[in-house]
Amino acid sequence: MDTSRWYRSFAEVEARGNSEVYEEWGNGVSEDPAVLALIDRLPEPRRQPNLIFGASRHLGAPVAPYASFRRWLRENWSAVEQLARIRTTQTNEAGRAAVLLPVLGLLKGPLSLIEVGASAGLCLYPDRYSFLYDGTKYLHPVDGPSTVLLECATTGSPPIPERVPDVVYRAGIDLNPLDVGDTDDMRWLESLVWPEQDHRRQRLRDAAALARVDPPHLVRGDLTAAVADLVRRAPQNTTVVVYHSAVLNYLTLTAREEFAETVRALPCHWIANEGLGVLPEVDAKLTASPEARRGKFVVSLDGTPRGLAGGHGQSLDWLDQTRTAPAG
Repeated sequence: MDTSRWYRSFAEVEARGNSEVYEEWGNGVSEDPAVLALIDRLPEPRRQPNLIFGASRHLGAPVAPYASFRRWLRENWSAVEQLARIRTTQTNEAGRAAVLLPVLGLLKGPLSLIEVGASAGLCLYPDRYSFLYDGTKYLHPVDGPSTVLLECATTGSPPIPERVPDVVYRAGIDLNPLDVGDTDDMRWLESLVWPEQDHRRQRLRDAAALARVDPPHLVRGDLTAAVADLVRRAPQNTTVVVYHSAVLNYLTLTAREEFAETVRALPCHWIANEGLGVLPEVDAKLTASPEARRGKFVVSLDGTPRGLAGGHGQSLDWLDQTRTAPAG
């Protein structure tokens, strides 16, 4: 994608209404030939706005109007470029568990959860978080309210389960797994949280603290190559679920197709939470209007769209009233 258009789209579709700072920065970069020339020195996957802005803030960029950010970025570009080449946007948003929970609730437990592109594994704990849907419907772990509360606004009457899932196995795959006990890894994750979103930053800290008590089993590797082994390792007599959020967009179309073919052949369910255009065969089944889809992720179960979600799990528009799915 043309870098200027990429940053303009980021500003207008993703940042607008969520971060005034990033909206201004995205628009500013899109119209700035000198800064675009710097960013274009990176391989295309490394040019993404979240990565450049996150790396900049990790290195001390001021949360300030674009003119100040531009000046800082040009003066510190060498360090930003170096960091952008070794880090990735491993945004580990625990809030996304809120849009996955209704889909998990359709499946017969106990569950074995396997997340690909797991980052630090914070989305592997849907049984350890508390949830609040539409400001009225609370759902807590079996041992009582959690220190992490995930709020989600819904439409379309999603099938909110009566209890959190029974999770007996959790594992994740990432090219570069992050350690919830490593200070620099946690600083990097905080840098990826958008400037004004202090609630997400605190949620990240709380979720990481919870995960440190019982760290997830994360393996380093390519998601397509490693997923089958983790599925085989899952306990017998459990429903195995492979899932991911905002991960496949970092793969080429061919690699996405290879992953989809691999996971479909495994004895598991597959939940995807990805942006529009990432899984064309899933998008083709959508009946929602283009306006309803704008800026949303598509939540699907075994290739069938079930909902349209806010990128950080803040909303879920349910598309299917079916409340059952084949058990694994």
